[in-house]
Amino acid sequence: MNCRPGCGACCIAPSINTPFLGMPQGKPAGVRCVHLLDDMRCAIFGRPERPAACGGLQPSAEMCGETREQAMSWLTRMEQLTHPGR
Repeated sequence: MNCRPGCGACCIAPSINTPFLGMPQGKPAGVRCVHLLDDMRCAIFGRPERPAACGGLQPSAEMCGETREQAMSWLTRMEQLTHPGR
């Protein structure tokens, strides 16, 4: 499955707990990645600087849903379910 143009949900909803280029403290859930371009594409896609967490997150029908809003909702829920203490 390919990413939906203009979505960017996977660059906003999940947290990234490791430091990476431009975000030395990692990325909190719900915060837009500094590498997400205005057209909602990743500026470092396919580059070695891209966090491993991003490379491991592959689009799927379940994750992406029918709309960007569904993708945001699913990813936000997964974020909540996978972080203890929330």
